[in-house]
Amino acid sequence: MTERLDKLISDSGLYSRSEARTLVRAGRVSVDGETVTAPERKFPREAAVRVDGAAINCSRYRYFMLDKPAGYVCATEDRSLPTVLELLPAEYRGLGLFPVGRLDRDTTGLLLLTNDGDYAHRVISPKSKVEKCYLASTEGQVTAEDVSAFAEGLTLADGTQCLPAKLEPLEAGHCLVRVMEGKYHQVKRMLASRGKPVTALRRLSIGALSLPEASEPGELRELDEKSKNLALTQY
Repeated sequence: MTERLDKLISDSGLYSRSEARTLVRAGRVSVDGETVTAPERKFPREAAVRVDGAAINCSRYRYFMLDKPAGYVCATEDRSLPTVLELLPAEYRGLGLFPVGRLDRDTTGLLLLTNDGDYAHRVISPKSKVEKCYLASTEGQVTAEDVSAFAEGLTLADGTQCLPAKLEPLEAGHCLVRVMEGKYHQVKRMLASRGKPVTALRRLSIGALSLPEASEPGELRELDEKSKNLALTQY
């Protein structure tokens, strides 16, 4: 499939459609090494497009992993609280990105951002059997009975039924929780139901996609095809 050159350039999020046309007509754009001055010419999205010699990404869909810091809500807009989209550099704010699922305001760690709705649905749907791993700090130590209860599938106080989950005790006051769904405050509510209130929560991985150990709060990385598909790995 091919697209007009001005459309490809505007899809990068760096320029508006009218700015793209101006750049092309000024001879500042090359495609696969050829200077192109007609914005209506069509090229495949895989073409190597450069503006003033700098390569730009013209992919229709984009995928990012964010190390979400505490204090931000997972929404595209909010009247009173800062959103994770406010952490994006200016050049990415025109891409139509949105968070894949939600992390609580005070929860940190791996959050995917994309403009691909089908991909987002596949990641968050329990039917996809994509495991999300969290590191939780709790009041009290997780017991063997807690591990068994998680494995059987908890029923919360309000009647919410949780799918079977994996609970792994670590050193005192810490544990790993692996779930395949994302109900409201689920991990916190599950641990609280076992008398282990959560004091801190961080998501470490989605499927086989993990945050780098040296990742810093607010750090953003664009994912290539192989990396973004790691988040769809089933267990």
